[in-house]
Amino acid sequence: MILRNPACTRTGVLVALVITLGFGLGGCSLMIMQPEGQTAASADKGSPATPVDKVLSVARAQLDSPYQYGAAGPEAFDCSGLVYYSYLQAGITLPRTALAQYSHTAPVSADALEPGDLVFFRLGDSRVSHVGIYEGGRAFIHAPSTGSRVMSGSLDNRYWRERWVRGGRISVASP
Repeated sequence: MILRNPACTRTGVLVALVITLGFGLGGCSLMIMQPEGQTAASADKGSPATPVDKVLSVARAQLDSPYQYGAAGPEAFDCSGLVYYSYLQAGITLPRTALAQYSHTAPVSADALEPGDLVFFRLGDSRVSHVGIYEGGRAFIHAPSTGSRVMSGSLDNRYWRERWVRGGRISVASP
């Protein structure tokens, strides 16, 4: 998934980005160790187990929130504001605009998308002007436009298929 670091052992660890903390833990700077004998599930019952779970949980909690251009929550969102807010609640700081988020990700084809990846679209003349968070099952959460609300969309919908640019995966090497 987008937050795995294959150079580190996965036994007894919860995958997490610590980009916003500004420090490293050697070769496993993107991992947080669980206390001995404690699993991620037992560490905090009821909380999402991974940062991606947290991102998706936060995004889903915003469903039906109003769209407002330039808004980054928690009362209203534009598309990139929803992405920014959802990742920030999981401790991951992303750029604020759709184009900057696009530039911050590694390209992913529609067939290779994983939950938590970003999905980018062209709505008009600009290269990238809309972003959402991929949920899995060809569904994504997004804040579509003025007068609408945060909702789930489908990559199979003709409107989105025709405007597809690419998926994007958050790089674990990002500063």
